[in-house]
Amino acid sequence: MESFNYEAAANYWIEKDRNSVKMDREELRTEIEAFLGKHKVCALATAAGDFVRCTPIEYNYMDGIFYLFSEGGLKFRALEHNPHVCLAIYGESCDFGNLAGLQVTGTARIVEPWSEEYLKIVEWKKIPVAALKKLPRPMNLIRIAPEVFDFLCSDLKKKGYSSRQQLKMEGTPEQ
Repeated sequence: MESFNYEAAANYWIEKDRNSVKMDREELRTEIEAFLGKHKVCALATAAGDFVRCTPIEYNYMDGIFYLFSEGGLKFRALEHNPHVCLAIYGESCDFGNLAGLQVTGTARIVEPWSEEYLKIVEWKKIPVAALKKLPRPMNLIRIAPEVFDFLCSDLKKKGYSSRQQLKMEGTPEQ
């Protein structure tokens, strides 16, 4: 029996993307931001050493940054040791030919409670500060700076593009 070729499987999309029809960067960014605006929940994947966690959580996308409020949870065990995260956001349909989803890799950091950035997001979400201050502990705010967006959208084929597109943020190293 042959052993499984993990490297070939891992490189599938890298090879396929070499000859794909790519979108203009700004057009792709517009498509991605429209997709993000239609959804509010992601799966946040965190890991450190042998510990992995994937958490469904509401996200807010503002000025090119993801913000996630959280009371706590095991995801913080991984975030303490590894700031690299991945978000997955899915469209409602899983019908072949009508797929849409976004995977975002990036770097997370915790925003200091009551800082200017924290209060800006609280205000943007219209959360009463007085209500937050009544909590036993401040809500944690995770800030994620995206590095790479991997967008899958069957509708892109109707526009003459490959259904899978990748947008790397400026300054992101090649993988």
